[in-house]
Amino acid sequence: MKKILITSFAAACLLTTYSCKTDFETDIADIQVTAGTADFSKFVSVGNSLTSGYRDGALYIDGQNESFPSMMAAQFSLAGGGAFKQPLMADNLGGIKAVGFLDKRELKVINGALTPYVDPDPTKIKGITTLANISAQGPYQNMGVPGAKSFHLLFGGYGNPANLTAGLANPYFVRFASSTTTSVIADATAQNPTFFSLWIGNNDVLGFATSGGDGTDPLTPTATFTGAYNGIIASLTANGAKGVVANIPDVTSIPFFTRVPYAPVLPASLNTAVAPAPSNQDQNIDALNQGLYTPLQQALTAFGAGNRITQLISKTTANPVLIKDESLPNLSAQLTAALTPSLGAPTATAFGAIFGQARQTTSKDLILLSTSSVIGSTVSGVPPSINKYGISYPLEDKHILRGAFGTDIGEIKPVLDATAAFNTVIKNAATSKGLAFVDANAKMIELSQKSGIQFNGVRYTATFVTGGTFSLDGVHLTGRGYALIANEFLKQINTTYGSTLPMVNINKYSGVTFP
Repeated sequence: MKKILITSFAAACLLTTYSCKTDFETDIADIQVTAGTADFSKFVSVGNSLTSGYRDGALYIDGQNESFPSMMAAQFSLAGGGAFKQPLMADNLGGIKAVGFLDKRELKVINGALTPYVDPDPTKIKGITTLANISAQGPYQNMGVPGAKSFHLLFGGYGNPANLTAGLANPYFVRFASSTTTSVIADATAQNPTFFSLWIGNNDVLGFATSGGDGTDPLTPTATFTGAYNGIIASLTANGAKGVVANIPDVTSIPFFTRVPYAPVLPASLNTAVAPAPSNQDQNIDALNQGLYTPLQQALTAFGAGNRITQLISKTTANPVLIKDESLPNLSAQLTAALTPSLGAPTATAFGAIFGQARQTTSKDLILLSTSSVIGSTVSGVPPSINKYGISYPLEDKHILRGAFGTDIGEIKPVLDATAAFNTVIKNAATSKGLAFVDANAKMIELSQKSGIQFNGVRYTATFVTGGTFSLDGVHLTGRGYALIANEFLKQINTTYGSTLPMVNINKYSGVTFP
């Protein structure tokens, strides 16, 4: 026997119907598949985009066909599991015409760099999926609804197209809701499932995090989450169904928040950072330092706020970006007064208004993946000398998930605190009902380590693009990433219910797919 890798999948491989050549030489293909104390005859999976198979910024057929519940259902079929139907989109482009959802091609690679996809006609939706209801072709056992939060699953009318304009409905659920008054959970329990999976709660923290904590998508209050989650569990188990639940990964460890470093501005990128651009890079940086950073640094230091701008633009190393930190005292009036003698009243007034709460990013801040396309872009209506986002003009709150700075706790800690609180609720619910429990948070932490997770000779990590598990949106998984999660669900089901379900072959599913 070869040396066993330190990963929870190693033990799980003992149950596979094929040989895990990386870890074991013994052929265990003759192990009989059993359901144990579980009944997989009617399996329903409830959740959000992660359950639906969402990836690359959209929901489309190929992604849905590699959803982790569909992989699990295939293994359940070996132990008495029944049919598993999904509300498939109409094509592989994604998007819903009636509500203006764009297609999945949000990212592309240009000269080796990942950049947002820009449609020459942004009003034209590529996909043919519409809001036309397809419930007559159901019922559907994959009840994953992209964008759903915990309490959304219990809301009657979440599939009512009349509620879309008010933000009280979800276009994906509109497509397959059994009526305009039903809820996701009502449609799930109406099928009288004998077994269920539930992975919900990610969006209760993710929406806040991916919007930079700017207030447009607040964190779900713990009391609201607790009531909703326990209500969902009570409904799913009311008729004696068994199931498996998963907790919420730390969203700040996924590529959407880790791909872009806090100091991403390379000297070479500053050739056109100010206008009119000097003839070479060094002159451009000198002009930026002399015209903005030096007077700003000196003025802030004089006001006891020298920790906001700690360095001038470097000609040799990567530089942090300028951001607006709304937690800081606004020094606009003081800056205007201090800069007027040297810059003149009009310029000083503009500087004061723009940089009153500005600071440079630190290693505690997280720059969003989507922000990479904004840094260095032109700010309209601003003097040319200070009109480059993140370089000579502060990035707005929506572009940064702020870490602690000075006496302010920042925006990251509330995300982590909420995640911990929600995960406690999930674990307690699993324990009280005797359900299988998947520690998805721990699995993602394992995946984010350099050693990653190895399966049949292939190593997977959370590294953006090259790690093989995260799709191009930096949040959702690839087919291989979803297979990895499916195996963790299957392993915990086997442990809890004494079943001998085989693991899926992660390597046979798709990895990163470029448009």
